[in-house]
This record gives sequence, C-alpha cells and structure tokens, in this order.
Amino acid sequence: MVLPRRLARFNWVVTNRVTGPLAGRLPGFGVIIHRGRRSGRVYRTPINIFRTSDGYVAALTYGVTDWARNVLAAGGCELETRGRRVPLTGPRLVHDPTRRDMPPVVRQVVGVIGVTDFLYLDTVPDADHVR
Repeated sequence: MVLPRRLARFNWVVTNRVTGPLAGRLPGFGVIIHRGRRSGRVYRTPINIFRTSDGYVAALTYGVTDWARNVLAAGGCELETRGRRVPLTGPRLVHDPTRRDMPPVVRQVVGVIGVTDFLYLDTVPDADHVR
C-alpha cells in the first residue's frame, strides 16, 4: 500500500509550496530539478532523499510518479540538498522489501505504509558544476 493519489495531489498543491523553500537545506530532504518528458519544462520537486555510498536514494511513497518518470527518461537530474546543487545520473528503480538503504527510523515509517520501491541515483564523479 503506497500513499493514495489524493494525498499526492494535496501535497503537490499545498505541502510542496510550504516545504519547497526549505527542502533544499534540511537533512533528509532535497529538491529534484528535472525536465518534463513531453513539455520540456523544468520542474522543481521537493522530496525525501538520503545519501548512499555512491549517490542517493528516494523512497517512492506514491509509486512511480511523473517526477520519477522524467528522471528515468532523461537519465538523470540535479538535486539541491543542504544548500548545494549536485548532478545525478544513472537512475534506476529498485524493489527492496528490506528497505536496506533507508535510515532506521525512515525504514520503519516506509515499512508501515508498505513502500518497497526506490529510485537510486548516482553522483557524477568529479563534476565541475557542483555548486
């Protein structure tokens, strides 16, 4: 059971507008900067995202949504986290019922709501444009 689409819509309309300005600076949060597959428009989507040994991982609490599809189609995105911008590449969907790369508290929370799908992204080695 992932979170219902109605909650996703509420978050898109209300919560993202409140958390958006802070998400790029708080631990466990970030803003994914991605381009629309059809529109070509640049989007900024606040998400919960966590560091891994070679990049980042985001729990897909609403399933594979538009932002995830955009990142997969483009082969990467940028992430604003803790006040800096990080280029990411190699997006891949991973089904992991153990939720092994989530911090312990987050592992429990996403376990309660039944999240088992994650988007993994690699950092770009020696990226000159990390700000």
